[in-house]
Amino acid sequence: MKEKMTVPVWEKELLTVEEATAYYGIGENKLRELTEGEHNPYVLWVGHKRLIKRKKFSNYIDQIYSV
Repeated sequence: MKEKMTVPVWEKELLTVEEATAYYGIGENKLRELTEGEHNPYVLWVGHKRLIKRKKFSNYIDQIYSV
């Protein structure tokens, strides 16, 4: 049986909405609202799956005043 390799969230390039919710401490609904749209620079769409580019989103969070 093959073991599944797990990568710590802080080392991942792309985060699921659930991982980003835990990592950033932002609610899932607010995170989905912030990452809506096709031309969002910190989101990668894989079909209907939304993956958040951790470094770009962290830079965005650093620049804003409130969420």
